[in-house]
Amino acid sequence: MSYIRVYVHYIWSTKNRMPLLTKEIRDKVFQHIRENAKKKNIFLDHINGYVDHVHCLISMNAELSIQEVARLLKGESSHWVNKNKITKTEFAWQDEYMAVGVGDDKLDIVRKYIANQETHHKKISFQEEYQKFIKRYGFDVSGKDS
Repeated sequence: MSYIRVYVHYIWSTKNRMPLLTKEIRDKVFQHIRENAKKKNIFLDHINGYVDHVHCLISMNAELSIQEVARLLKGESSHWVNKNKITKTEFAWQDEYMAVGVGDDKLDIVRKYIANQETHHKKISFQEEYQKFIKRYGFDVSGKDS
């Protein structure tokens, strides 16, 4: 038996960062993502977000790659939202996503951060936050502010 303990913090946004995840539907969409993850043997530790994005803390397994987890959760959930007409307009996720490893010593910090998204985004926009993540994790290879 293999023993794996690798946590990944995923972040992705709605297409063009449209504020489609209103308070009225957000919990329904996140609950569906939880149920879909469970069916696909993806251990979703925490999920939350705001009107234009999602954060997920996922414990990886031996069968799925980081890319495959993102594809399975994003693709199926956007299909489900549209099929069930959860939003008034067509729903889609942005193609890109961010995935960052989380050490055991940071798990509680990340869990609290994910749980407090609504309060957090009253102080800082997702766009500003995303740029901070890009810089913090060294994804900004151009050296320029995007």
